[in-house]
Amino acid sequence: MKHEDFAAQLDAYVDGELVGNEARDMELHARECATCAHAHERHLALRSAIRERLPALQAPGELRSRVRLAVRAAAGVTPARARPDWRWLAAAAVLVGVAVGTWKISDSRASADAIAGQVLASHVRALMGTHLTDVASTDQHTVKPWFNGRLDFSPPVYDFAGRGYPLIGGRLDYIGQGAVAALVYGRRQHVIDVLLWPTQRGPTGGPAAVTRQGYHMLHWSAPDYTYWVVSDLGVTELGEFSRLWRQADSTAAR
Repeated sequence: MKHEDFAAQLDAYVDGELVGNEARDMELHARECATCAHAHERHLALRSAIRERLPALQAPGELRSRVRLAVRAAAGVTPARARPDWRWLAAAAVLVGVAVGTWKISDSRASADAIAGQVLASHVRALMGTHLTDVASTDQHTVKPWFNGRLDFSPPVYDFAGRGYPLIGGRLDYIGQGAVAALVYGRRQHVIDVLLWPTQRGPTGGPAAVTRQGYHMLHWSAPDYTYWVVSDLGVTELGEFSRLWRQADSTAAR
């Protein structure tokens, strides 16, 4: 089992949803791999910490219902009976996996449409599950160094609390077959995810807008990083947040 496979199934494993060979493979890999064993322990601790420290960020019932309906529509199936939320998320993850196959992060090889599907899936999983953050902190000087040694790049982290967009924390995520940084911000009861990874060769530009199932996404490429911002926040406020980020990037580059 690869690290990426373990990470992809970690939520289900922690929740006790894997059975048989899948659960056994996860257990054996955690015994043999210190890195993944640590990730498992951290995940258990984070689940408890997030519930205790971030109760206001639990998705409201209306949002959960809308997400379930969106996933059902994407799957094109109607369940015979009510199922737990994680089953719909699993179906969405399978659909995304089938759609992208062995796609890797590459501006020249993958369309924005394919990336948008994965970014949205990441955001929905974070909202509906227990993996909103790996490091929960409003301090950018705590969040930024947390990524050291976990990624082969050092993502920028900014604090926009004074403008009404407080930092909540960060987490590792996967887009395609590559690890990316996910920075989490708040806006009233809304959650904003900023997913970023090093820019591939090619022209910079943006931002461009994508809307799916009621979620808005803005993405652009800068000299160093490609950014995707996603939220159910109104597109005007999401645009304001994106402008704040680009301005901070520009200031940091001087």
